[in-house]
Amino acid sequence: METQRRIITSCSSMAALFVFMTALIASCSSITATPTQSFEDNFNIMWSENHFTTSEDGEIWNLSLDNDTGCGFQTKHMYRFGWFSMKLKLVGGDSAGVVTAYYMCSENGAGPERDEIDFEFLGNRTGQPYIIQTNVYKNGTGNREMRHSLWFDPTKDYHTYSILWNNHQLVFFVDRVPIRVYKNSDKVPNNDFFPNQKPMYLFSSIWNADDWATRGGLEKTDWKKAPFVSSYKDFAVEGCRWKDPFPACVSTTTENWWDQYDAWHLSKTQKMDYAWVQRNLVVYDYCKDSERFPTLPWECSISPWA
Repeated sequence: METQRRIITSCSSMAALFVFMTALIASCSSITATPTQSFEDNFNIMWSENHFTTSEDGEIWNLSLDNDTGCGFQTKHMYRFGWFSMKLKLVGGDSAGVVTAYYMCSENGAGPERDEIDFEFLGNRTGQPYIIQTNVYKNGTGNREMRHSLWFDPTKDYHTYSILWNNHQLVFFVDRVPIRVYKNSDKVPNNDFFPNQKPMYLFSSIWNADDWATRGGLEKTDWKKAPFVSSYKDFAVEGCRWKDPFPACVSTTTENWWDQYDAWHLSKTQKMDYAWVQRNLVVYDYCKDSERFPTLPWECSISPWA
């Protein structure tokens, strides 16, 4: 997963935070997905089953990383379009070099032609903030990173991270707040940037990435602090489940809310929240990196507000 190593400092005022949180509390979402059954009903362990544990009631799932290996799981089913949501509590304390990933991918491995939609949570030294990196791949091509800081400590409690995916847009949400909008366009005959054809599994994993994850690889994982544990609960999905050989979601319809007009654009309240995020929490945006991209990718010209 390619990364941008140059981090641009961002800051926010307490006044802006107050305005944002007031708007957030007043907002009302029409998204009603509820948690779905047990871990076994939804997921398979990908590797290192001995690094996976659950709470006594089975409702919390823990992935651990040590100097031997990490751990990961994936959905049993593939989906094409929908709403995908999970609550995570990230590794606390000194988590430099550790990446907790929550993502969708069209393949079980990092194949050269994969489509992918990424949340990556980049650990840091004690007392420094977590950074969320998001990325989008189409047919194996990524390099579309954004990085955001957060308005809370994601290690203290569970927070909800969600993806809305339809043929018109991808929206990354944190606690129902849209932090990134990635639009499609029918003006491009050979779409090489928006993943809209291939069904995807949903994955979560924890792994060591101290060659790049924290300050461009300058901060290494302190294995004396291991095991590093990220926790998950309340997986919720409302999406079109892919069933071969005749999948119902081979073409889009407007039968489901995630494919209807209101899901093609941000609502008025979501636009207010998104504007606050853009002003205060964006750490890096590839669409503003003219040094890396002398000619910006075509999709950077598409307005997220439309």
